[in-house]
Parts: sequence; C-alpha cells; structure tokens
Amino acid sequence: MIRASFHFDSQGRIESFRMEGHARRWRPWPDLICAGVSAIAQTVIGSLGELAGLEADYSLEPGRIACSIVYPDDREKAAIAATLMESARIGCIQIGDSYGEKFVTVVDEPYKG
Repeated sequence: MIRASFHFDSQGRIESFRMEGHARRWRPWPDLICAGVSAIAQTVIGSLGELAGLEADYSLEPGRIACSIVYPDDREKAAIAATLMESARIGCIQIGDSYGEKFVTVVDEPYKG
C-alpha cells in the first residue's frame, strides 16, 4: 500500500508531503498505481520551481518521495505553491477513490503548533 501523508501549516496550507510504499498485488498492472502517484509528486516538485519560483526540499528514493516547502512572502507565489501542493493531495485521493484505499491511503496531518 502507498501511504500519502500531507502536513499542514498554521494557515491551513500543505507545507510538506511524503508518499511511501508500493501498491503490490494489484492486477493486471501492479506498477500503474505507483507510477501514477510518483508522477503526481514529481510534477508538483517540478512545477513549484517552474510556476512559483520555489526550490522545494525533496528526496526521491525507491518507494519514497518527500517534499517540503517554505512559503514565500510574495502572495501570488504563495498562492501558486499552495495550489500545487493541494493538487498532489487531490491526485492521491482520486487514485485512492479509483483503485481503492488498500492501494493508496491519504493521511492529513494537521498543524500542531
């Protein structure tokens, strides 16, 4: 199973995400779900730089992708970054809805101050 966790800041924006695991035993194409989740994460990481001008702190390893950002003071860039980070969450929810939570589970981690 892939566990996608999203951590929120004090303003309700996603400041980091981590996607871990594999969607094993899914047939007929077990790598399809993993590739979908990976593509979502990597697209967001690249888009943060291209569209918001932010350098994300990220790591890509087999079975694990993590990304965190520091929101800029520039409101427009911060809004773009927040939208991109939320799109990663939405994409994972949609994959989970399509293929089942036993393959992709989304966990929201609220701000704990």
